[in-house]
Amino acid sequence: MPADGLPAMLLQIAPFAGIFVLFYFLMIRPQQKQMKAHRELIASVKRGDSVVLSSGMIGKVTRVENDEAMVEVAQGVNVRVVKSMIAQIQNRTAVAANDTKKISKS
Repeated sequence: MPADGLPAMLLQIAPFAGIFVLFYFLMIRPQQKQMKAHRELIASVKRGDSVVLSSGMIGKVTRVENDEAMVEVAQGVNVRVVKSMIAQIQNRTAVAANDTKKISKS
């Protein structure tokens, strides 16, 4: 009887193990990858980047410190934000669309 009990017990545990593996690959692993990408994004923020904050505000980074950044949300209005609240970087040191630079050919 003990030899028959082990395979039956493994058959009962197998669906739970399968659900856990599926849960890991569909939920936990993608979340970890997303968190890693956000940490790398936060680490790469530099002065001049146009960023979107988690509140939805868009601004330009004027100063970067250890855990904080100074973001200009309007002309002359600087807001100090925690770097982890930066949701995305729109443009990296972008030049405004209406700014034109004339290239002189010598």
